[in-house]
Amino acid sequence: MVSIKDIAKQAGVSISTVSYALNGSHKVTEETSAKILAIAKELNYIPNAAARNLKKRETKVIGVYLTDFSGAFYGQLLQGILESLSRNGYGLIVCSGDHSHRFLPERMIDGAIILDSTFSNEELVTYADRGHKIVIFDRQIDHPNINQVLLDNKAGATLAIDHIIEKGHRKLYVLTGPKDSFDSRQRMQAVRQAAERYPHIEYMEIEGDFNKETGERAAEQIINEYDQTAAVFCLNDEMAIGMYNYLAKTEYRVGEHIHIIGFDNIEVAHHTQPRLSTIDYSKRKWGALASEQLLKLIKGVPVESERIYVTLIEGESIGEA
Repeated sequence: MVSIKDIAKQAGVSISTVSYALNGSHKVTEETSAKILAIAKELNYIPNAAARNLKKRETKVIGVYLTDFSGAFYGQLLQGILESLSRNGYGLIVCSGDHSHRFLPERMIDGAIILDSTFSNEELVTYADRGHKIVIFDRQIDHPNINQVLLDNKAGATLAIDHIIEKGHRKLYVLTGPKDSFDSRQRMQAVRQAAERYPHIEYMEIEGDFNKETGERAAEQIINEYDQTAAVFCLNDEMAIGMYNYLAKTEYRVGEHIHIIGFDNIEVAHHTQPRLSTIDYSKRKWGALASEQLLKLIKGVPVESERIYVTLIEGESIGEA
């Protein structure tokens, strides 16, 4: 690989002169700078970005950490992050897996947005103690270098349960999310509190995993147990869509025999028949706000933790009992 030493040797100048020329410094005459740039182009010189970033202590790149990339949830979230970063002259890399955690301590990125359960709280606090700037979506940590932009999961779950009860339903299933999911735990906490307020309902939980397959399995279980009209709160829309898929192959109809409400208002939910009732919020706004908060942290501007609020989208998938 060609280095600035090779350019300096061919140009007959010092290494510092080459460095000044490559960085556009006025310390080098236009004639010398043009000569050095021509030689660099001739030798196919590629700047050492890592060394340059280490010297400047910035990369102008933000890392977004996700547990995985499956499902329809992440597109708008990442779009919101990308749009905000681009307006501020930053790039974006999307990361997953334990090996990518080193990007922070090795300063390959200027900061991180975390929606990844593979990070422990202790690990994140260690990075924050070293001065790294972090925004989290999926947990609560009190640290000056960590900002939280959390979804109002409890309010959303409460809206869903109250809507089911208002429709007169007395048999309720709740399809949970992964045990290690912060969002799932928050939603389930609100669900159980709501269930306590309605002691007259028959309440059951089915373990899910935020994917269509667990929605299909839950639908099969509910049909096998079917003895009366039932309502199901799926803790995300992906699982609700899985239920639709399974029920479409049976004589049972959504909104008539099985009433379903989801959470997230993903794009495919807009096209379900009947329209899926769900909990809505702006994923693009969530991403944009997280990136804005992170850039403030990087610049040393004080920030307060933020919350993304939710609303109920009523569809025909929840009818009167």
